[in-house]
Amino acid sequence: MFDRYESGEQAVLVHVDFPQEIDREDLSELKLLVSSAGVEAVGVVTASRSTPSSRYFVGSGKAEEIADVVKTLGANVVIFNHSLTPTQERNLEKLCSCRVLDRTGLILDIFAQRARTHEGKLQVELAQLRHIQTRLVRGWTHLERQKGGIGLRGPGETQLETDRRLIRGRIKNIQARLDKVQRQREQGRRARQRAEIPTVSLVGYTNAGKSTLFNRITEAGVYAADQLFATLDPTLRKLELPDVGTIILADTVGFIRHLPHDLVAAFKATLQETQQADLLLHVIDVTDERQADNIHQVTEVLDEIGALDVPQLLVCNKIDQLDDGVARIDTDDEGKPVRVWLSAQSGAGIELLQQALVQRLRPAMVNVSLRIPPSMGKLRGKLYALKSVTSESSTEDGQLALGVRMSAVDWQRLCKQVAEEYGDSLQGFVE
Repeated sequence: MFDRYESGEQAVLVHVDFPQEIDREDLSELKLLVSSAGVEAVGVVTASRSTPSSRYFVGSGKAEEIADVVKTLGANVVIFNHSLTPTQERNLEKLCSCRVLDRTGLILDIFAQRARTHEGKLQVELAQLRHIQTRLVRGWTHLERQKGGIGLRGPGETQLETDRRLIRGRIKNIQARLDKVQRQREQGRRARQRAEIPTVSLVGYTNAGKSTLFNRITEAGVYAADQLFATLDPTLRKLELPDVGTIILADTVGFIRHLPHDLVAAFKATLQETQQADLLLHVIDVTDERQADNIHQVTEVLDEIGALDVPQLLVCNKIDQLDDGVARIDTDDEGKPVRVWLSAQSGAGIELLQQALVQRLRPAMVNVSLRIPPSMGKLRGKLYALKSVTSESSTEDGQLALGVRMSAVDWQRLCKQVAEEYGDSLQGFVE
């Protein structure tokens, strides 16, 4: 679509230090992003400024230095660790005679590589189109020319206007398809809510080990790698917990500082799994020296998508890389688990996580002894289907004596079913 320089695999990275914390980025994270995109960083140019320049983002002297480095090293793409305006990108491309990419464009490129499902590809394309909309004017050299020639003369729309119209139409089409996906997801969530199946969603900074932990718990075999945004498409799996029953565990896309708003908007349907979860497992890489800042960034994104009020259980991952790493559960003053220390890679502490999940999700339980006649064998089958029978024996008069333990919710539902089928209250069979 764009008439641009061919982008390649060798990049010069540009990082600018700003005094304000809100504008500051991390150079090591940029290197990880570039590596995740499959690009080789052949050089790094750093600078310090109080505010960005409107023309080149950096000063004119530093821009000339970047151009010289590109020429010397034979690089064919310049990647900035910051968000650039369309004008800044155009000026830098003209000066460096190569493709210039900002942080948002780099993240979008990684997402485009990672998308596997139809929904994921739609979400990425939507984010890319919204990003491109603001940059159309610099993507073409002929946009202001009107279509001419015999049969095409007149005041028709310019090429730029045509492209904008086509992009608006494509965005509208993708949005309609994603709305359909969102409705389907909503139906699934409502069905789980009716069945009162708890949903637990994994959240955390990208590369914190969410997918490795997901695989360790569920044996799902989803793609996990030591790279940023290894997981893009959400994965749901059923998990059985004692005293809780079936729960749904959701693996979601990782967060990152200054996550592009276009991505947040495009992944609205996916992120709703997080927004409507019963519990969030906030996975933290305890070996990362920026873990406090990463936690803050995740909190900001959760606030942006309206999921900040969902209860959280912190999961301190990668303790196998600590000298004094010991698997344990930290509790609050009421004895409720608030933090679990484990290693998803080695499996240390996984049973503690399951124990903490049971404590956080366990509903009120009912323990009763039932005595039912042999004619109510169907009820016995339901009790076994619910995995709630703790003991069984026969009485002298031929009745069945059953020890039963189940959640209060399942007990109420069973009482209603018995009343409808047998015309009698289940309480009448309780010893």
